[in-house]
Amino acid sequence: MSSTLATTNIKPFIDEDFLLETPVACELYHDFAKSQPIIDYHNHLPPNDIAEDTKFGNITNVWLDGDHYKWRAMRTLGINEDLITGAAPAREKFRAWAKTVPYTMRNPLFHWTHLELRRYFGITRLLKPDSADEIYDETNAQLQQPAHSARGLLQQQNVELVCTTDDPTDDLRYHQQMAQSEAGLRMLPAFRPDKAILIEKATFNDYIQTLEKVADEKIDTLDNLMSVLEKRIQYFHENGCRLADHGLECVDPVEWTLAEARQAFKDKRAGKTLSPEACAKYRTAILTELGKLYHQQGWVWQLHLGALRNNSSRMLKQLGPDTGFDSMGDWKQAQGLSRLFDTLDRNDQLPKTILYNLNPADNEILATMAGNFNGGNVRGKMQYGSGWWFLDQKDGMEKQMNALSNLGLLSCFIGMLTDSRSFLSFPRHEYFRRTLCNLIGKDVHNGELPNDTKWLGKIVADICYHNAKNYFNF
Repeated sequence: MSSTLATTNIKPFIDEDFLLETPVACELYHDFAKSQPIIDYHNHLPPNDIAEDTKFGNITNVWLDGDHYKWRAMRTLGINEDLITGAAPAREKFRAWAKTVPYTMRNPLFHWTHLELRRYFGITRLLKPDSADEIYDETNAQLQQPAHSARGLLQQQNVELVCTTDDPTDDLRYHQQMAQSEAGLRMLPAFRPDKAILIEKATFNDYIQTLEKVADEKIDTLDNLMSVLEKRIQYFHENGCRLADHGLECVDPVEWTLAEARQAFKDKRAGKTLSPEACAKYRTAILTELGKLYHQQGWVWQLHLGALRNNSSRMLKQLGPDTGFDSMGDWKQAQGLSRLFDTLDRNDQLPKTILYNLNPADNEILATMAGNFNGGNVRGKMQYGSGWWFLDQKDGMEKQMNALSNLGLLSCFIGMLTDSRSFLSFPRHEYFRRTLCNLIGKDVHNGELPNDTKWLGKIVADICYHNAKNYFNF
């Protein structure tokens, strides 16, 4: 009897109440969260695909190419690299992924994979070796339809706006092309000047030479560099940009002067080897000066902190960066962030800020750091950002929201983003929204929050959409 009862109480896999454990959670999701448009304010989608409304040749092309989450899982299973990033035929690569999927249970990839098949293609079957060819053919047939072009895939998920990630040297022609189109979708750039900041990189001087060509100006001093970056910021602003983004290990906790930063730049341009201290002083100086420029423009800046990148030098040489060989780092974050923010805040030059951590040990550090610099009549000026990269799964998102709830105001949170290179990744917003509603619903169920679904529903809708729309002034 107990065995039969246990079986009848098992919920179906990914039903309409997936991840929702209480009646209140179901009500919050279905009545307040589900229908909200998506503002995806940080991703790595190729702007040309959106502007030109690309049609993808096959499911491997749009789903597996560039997805280092999937690549890491396939490598763990022992799949040959030729079937991951190599020259193997698209169908064979898809079969290799289908072989991997059943082994990803309890990894978020298992949920994401099947959510994506359902939401974009209406496929409810599990992906595994004996369904691989059928699903490959079925998805490929649908990809030839207008609803499955680059824009079509975004519009299927009710995406209102995407912010791509763009280097200061980018000409933004695809953003201009998109702005002139009549698509029911907006695409804005986000300014990512990391290559001008990471002076320790061997490619730094080559990058400065590229920036010189784009700006048609000589950059032989730090002041020249800042002048060029200011002009590029203005150019981005004229093309709709309202965000900057920085991917940093940490903010260096160093004292610095502009004279020291100028000397470091001069020495680097002369081909000299810089000390770690000189590099740190330069990075902190230019980051501070950029912060002032962002504040002047009314921009938001995002700081993505704590990634230990390109751990395998062998695979970096073979495949290049961003191919699935990064992990969490363990730098100290508090002191450097405090100094940076305080330096800017003293003269009311601190822009709106979103902080993301890759190491969950930093959750409470960043949540409390954000609270130090709120004010200025700006609602939620300092944001503790959503679970990022290795933390953008159910457990990571719950821990991020719990830290924010305990130490700040969850009600002011600007919600989820994909940080993705894939046009099929947008059900992650649904995954986040279900997790958010379940978190609040359990509190109501346990008597820890009042059963006021009208008010709680407003907070949910704000987190899913309205807070971001108001925060960025889109």
